[in-house]
Amino acid sequence: MEEKKIPYKIYLSEDEMPKAWYNVRADMTNKPAPLLNPATHQPMTAQKLGAVFCDELIQQELDDTTPYFPIPEEIRNFYKMYRPSPLVRAYCLEEKLKTPAKIYYKFEGNNTSGSHKLNSAIAQAYYAKNQGLKGVTTETGAGQWGTALSMACAYLGLDCRVYMVKCSYEQKPFRREVMRTYGAQVTPSPSNTTEVGRKILEQFPGTSGSLGCAISEAVEAATSMEGYRYVLGSVLNQVLLHQTVIGLDTQTALKKYGIKPDVILGCAGGGSNLGGLISPFVGEKLRGEADYQIIAVEPASCPSLTRGVFRYDFCDTGAICPLAKMYTLGNGFIPSASHAGGLRYHGMSPVVSQLYHDGLMEARSVEQTSVFAAAEEFARCEGILPAPESSHAIRVAMDEAIRCRETGEEKTILFGLTGTGYFDMVAYGKYNDGDMSDYIPTDADLQRGFDSIPKFPGNE
Repeated sequence: MEEKKIPYKIYLSEDEMPKAWYNVRADMTNKPAPLLNPATHQPMTAQKLGAVFCDELIQQELDDTTPYFPIPEEIRNFYKMYRPSPLVRAYCLEEKLKTPAKIYYKFEGNNTSGSHKLNSAIAQAYYAKNQGLKGVTTETGAGQWGTALSMACAYLGLDCRVYMVKCSYEQKPFRREVMRTYGAQVTPSPSNTTEVGRKILEQFPGTSGSLGCAISEAVEAATSMEGYRYVLGSVLNQVLLHQTVIGLDTQTALKKYGIKPDVILGCAGGGSNLGGLISPFVGEKLRGEADYQIIAVEPASCPSLTRGVFRYDFCDTGAICPLAKMYTLGNGFIPSASHAGGLRYHGMSPVVSQLYHDGLMEARSVEQTSVFAAAEEFARCEGILPAPESSHAIRVAMDEAIRCRETGEEKTILFGLTGTGYFDMVAYGKYNDGDMSDYIPTDADLQRGFDSIPKFPGNE
């Protein structure tokens, strides 16, 4: 097809939107290892998980054989308020970089929450409502997940309690106020409101917090209140499942115009947006239908894939959650107070970790000053102010395009633009003022985190 016929933005019709989520585990030869009970080191059962998670979400979490899960009509109707999201050809960025590469990005920031997180928030809130629960608790890093969940809970009439990583709570007050506007109760984490929060504060005085800390508090809160369950915005199988609407949309849009990407990449913190984008394409790789170069991009300050170990570890700093087999820096690793709050997590999704371990994808780490340089160049070319998290993907997409300029290769590059950065102006201000620095943990820093990984036969 002639290139001039490819529009700047490719939209699907409502009829073309996916009617089922895709479960990549069904096509994986090596399935992600099961969650383990930290006391017995035996696989977690649905009954045990029922004290923390909603019943239907547990079934989605544990099922690694069913390839597709139908999306309930009420969720699909909610999706129509902000989906389908566009697949955009970055013509202006291509021209700026003078590259023969073709660059596309899937833009998921076209909703009030400003990110892809709403795709799973409405699903989890829906199943909580159907179970007859009063409310849900959760953690949030940069605040995009907390914002999305507060919107979904307001829509369905559920109480929402959010533990927000302390450094993000202080850096992003407007994100916090959006959550409160939608009715959520927002607490900076670690806090004095939970037993585990008090222990963390005692062990790490003055800590800026982490997603691992906030998860511990949210789980404790959920299990101590009748009629509440814990929901989360990344890492677990159920979340990646819901986010596959991103990849399925993208796949359909590309096929409409006969476009085949060579490189697919996304930022990686816990793995929700990356997993959602790449899963349908990984499925093609697993079934032998196509091949792609897939890249996970993470911050150099929190490099779970590029410098972590593949072990069973607690999903939270307070060590009260089940053990997950994942690439991890150790549940005791507290990342520096970087501005990409959504990527400050010590571990990586078991699905993404297994795919990486099996060589089906690669990983790169980048420093935050180079990330913000890419973000500003992208904003000036493409007219969207990107979130710091998404800007990690922009950095590597630009690097790949520059490499094509140098080698003359005409690759097609696809990346996920998962959110906007309009609540991240403190971070942009730090960069513009020259006050932003890069932090790369030393081997000694990492070893302290690795020392917190539980030791038991087969996990050393």
